[in-house]
Amino acid sequence: MNIPTSPSASLTAAAAAAAGHQQYPAGTLYVVATPIGNLADLSLRAIHLLGLVDAVACEDTRVSAQLLRWLGLHKPLIALHQHNEQQAAEGLVSRLLNGERIAYVSDAGTPAISDPGALLVAAAAKAGVRVVPLPGASSAAAALSVAGDTRAQGFRFVGFLPTKAAERRAALQALTGAPHSQVLFEAPHRIHELVALLAELAPTQTLTLCREVTKQFETIHTAPCATLPAWMAEDKQRERGEFVLVLHAAEAPSSAEGLPADALRTLRVLVRDLPLKQAAALAAELTGESRKALYQQALDWKQDSAAGGDDDTDGGDR
Repeated sequence: MNIPTSPSASLTAAAAAAAGHQQYPAGTLYVVATPIGNLADLSLRAIHLLGLVDAVACEDTRVSAQLLRWLGLHKPLIALHQHNEQQAAEGLVSRLLNGERIAYVSDAGTPAISDPGALLVAAAAKAGVRVVPLPGASSAAAALSVAGDTRAQGFRFVGFLPTKAAERRAALQALTGAPHSQVLFEAPHRIHELVALLAELAPTQTLTLCREVTKQFETIHTAPCATLPAWMAEDKQRERGEFVLVLHAAEAPSSAEGLPADALRTLRVLVRDLPLKQAAALAAELTGESRKALYQQALDWKQDSAAGGDDDTDGGDR
């Protein structure tokens, strides 16, 4: 992160005015989100808290020292990264039990989301130490917010896929066709390969590609996966930077009756015990499908069942 000249003391004063009325108890671990590229995304609450803590545990002391210098703060820094997290967590928990306030920050974004921090939080919680989140920048949340995936039934955070080709392909195949948004991270030297695989395995699914989120050359592009290799090839700059991708929910498979399979499954369960109109209304509310279409489908089932002499779909005048 490129840190400009340190701001005036008015920034820390504004942070204290905005967040100083809150309670920041001792013996607490504070999990603090830091900017993912734009310093303006650092919250006033985070600035105030970083000035209060006894020490800052961090993924890379060099990166965090730069941020603290920009804020005009001088705090003891404790390295806690993927190679030493278990050991470092034990020492930090001991200090927390002795009443210290300690913040944990990763290099950028929210800790424990494809970054270290989860082991530390788990160790603190196990020891009975309070853990308080200070939310802020998250590339995953930022990408989801601009994806516009109206079909999605929730989302799943995937992060980085395996690097080995066979494992990578298998993992990506398992993601295609899902009914929810899926958030992936990718490095610049592998983005071309990932886009090509998506075009092969999920050509009709939509992808939102976010490059350099919050930074000067931020790019956000939403299109069918099949079109992405050609789009990236038009400008080599599009392969540079850090990437967050949202694979949109797949279109629900349609049954022979024209309604999505999940809507039909819901309707079949409901008509076993409810009158047809009530079952259709409830199925429409649960699935978002047409009440009229669902009711007609239930009628068709009833007629087919009666014609075949088997009426287990509904048990009365429905």
